[in-house]
Amino acid sequence: MPAVYGRIYRVSKYLDVFDSWLRLNPLASRQYNGGMADKYSTLKDVFGYGSFRSGQEEVIDALLGGRDVLAVMPTGAGKSLCYQIPALLADGISIIVSPLISLMKDQVQALRENEVSAAFINSSLSAGEYSRTMRLARSGGFKMLYIAPERLAREGEGASWLEGLDVSFVVVDEAHCVSHWGHDFRTSYMLIAPFIESLPRRPVVATFTATATPRVKADIAAALALRNPFHITTGFDRPNLFFSVEKPDSKTRALKKHLRRLQNKSGIVYCSTRRNVEDVCASLIADGFSATRYHAGLAPEERKGSQDDFIYDRRTVMVATNAFGMGIDKSNVSFVIHYNMPKNIESYYQEAGRAGRDGSGAECILFYSYEDVKMNEFLIEKSAEESGSRELKEYNLELLKQITFYATGTDCLRGRLLSYFGETPPNYCGACSNCLTGFESVDITVDAQKIVSCVYRLKQRGRRFGKSMIVQILRGSRSSKILNEKFETLSVWGIMKDRSERVIRGVIEFLVLNGYLAASGGEFPSVIETERSGEVIFDKKPLMMMLPKGDAASAAASGGGVLSAPADGGLLAKLKALRTELAAAARVPAYIIFSDAALLAMCGKLPVTRADFLEIPGVGAVKAEKYGEAFTGLIREHAGTVNN
Repeated sequence: MPAVYGRIYRVSKYLDVFDSWLRLNPLASRQYNGGMADKYSTLKDVFGYGSFRSGQEEVIDALLGGRDVLAVMPTGAGKSLCYQIPALLADGISIIVSPLISLMKDQVQALRENEVSAAFINSSLSAGEYSRTMRLARSGGFKMLYIAPERLAREGEGASWLEGLDVSFVVVDEAHCVSHWGHDFRTSYMLIAPFIESLPRRPVVATFTATATPRVKADIAAALALRNPFHITTGFDRPNLFFSVEKPDSKTRALKKHLRRLQNKSGIVYCSTRRNVEDVCASLIADGFSATRYHAGLAPEERKGSQDDFIYDRRTVMVATNAFGMGIDKSNVSFVIHYNMPKNIESYYQEAGRAGRDGSGAECILFYSYEDVKMNEFLIEKSAEESGSRELKEYNLELLKQITFYATGTDCLRGRLLSYFGETPPNYCGACSNCLTGFESVDITVDAQKIVSCVYRLKQRGRRFGKSMIVQILRGSRSSKILNEKFETLSVWGIMKDRSERVIRGVIEFLVLNGYLAASGGEFPSVIETERSGEVIFDKKPLMMMLPKGDAASAAASGGGVLSAPADGGLLAKLKALRTELAAAARVPAYIIFSDAALLAMCGKLPVTRADFLEIPGVGAVKAEKYGEAFTGLIREHAGTVNN
């Protein structure tokens, strides 16, 4: 194994030896262009796959044919290969614009592990490291150069700092960041189009994103001045993901229950605020869970340390805001739990899609509460005040409405996601909590009348409260607040004591979502009457509501998408231990060596020769040469032990 792999993150030391390594290592300096390799041999020899996934070959052909590309491909669909293979086959160097340092490091590590020459430029490099990187780039040392968008304009120089480089492709990853209508607009992405224009020769431009509505796609094409781009949307369905929505009385208790069930599996818990991240992470650590935290309020050193702990499997649970995860290539994420509901389906689908990147089964669990809806409305209102855009506010409120429908509906969750992105949805997928939960139509007319009456009675006393107080009044609570306010004298006090808190809250949310009640604005909303409230208490309008039969949803989730252990769990444990040892020696995350899916394939196919080993997905010529004997030898040894 080349000594350079022990220095991948020690950038300056690495650059000092990289020149000579390129000269001495024939694979690293291999010429992919000029007919010596094609897309099929590159796919197999370098990346270890025998066939392309849906859409990959079409994108590669378009780029090699000199055509711009706008590709919408879900997380885990193999977007990287769509530009990495053309970059290897074309003359010159490819510039990949990437939004996060962590993404660049992951991509460059994985390429170097396959002995492909690649580097990155971002704020983590010192002036000397930057100079050495550019010197190597100008001397033909790299086929791919990853660049942060804010680095594209260097003190007004335009692209002159790239003088001497033959740029064949400019690739824009996470391209939705260029759109004001996207869920993660970044001003630094506005530097990309001027950068491309300033190049001596316009390269082919490739744009990729995991989620984009028609409006966002049009914005990407216009903002980056794409020329007659090849459009492709490969489909948003991720069959290996199990989707579920829960409405727990205590999110923290529900979270810990899931984490105990998913013990030792790697996963992400998303929270909407820094405060929630702090509280949830502290609670998990106090109960002995291997958790760490990540949000924009932490010092850069702590963020990097937390991210490394998660990526290198020193901690299994990452509790984070949406500041974490874009471009993270960690393939063995087995679950993503949203402690709070995001503001739109695009954000949810992208964040949930970080589970199961290697094709293994994984779970995507959303905890819903109406408080999350109101908090998101508050954040959207606050953002609108800062931007002054009423149109953008209305647009974001509509997006919030769509994810609320997803979280509160009773139809197939996968179907609702696919329908949102313009695809034909299934009526039944068999792999979501709604499909595996029986629902029944329940008459809630009388309960609705009691709840609306409570709101009116409070209004008569000049008071307004949120759901919690209304539930307490209706259930006949004798809390100090109730008695101090003399609410036990209300005619509606205690008239729903036979109903659980969960049922009453559910009916209140139904009434709000359907316009029979409303929630006031602000961070702590009150339940108030609407013009339609009279239909409930005066017109006595019959109301029916779909409710789940028991706790089937939780049972469905517990047997959800995570793949069961292979028949020979002992072999898998040995393979993981070997992978950990090799990763530690190379100072790379374990999944860079092989994904969990590759290890599971080894357990199933039991390769004992180099030829057998090359049949494992993700094993190319380079990895077979470096690791084949170690893994096949372990499998032979294990088989002998079992047989004896």
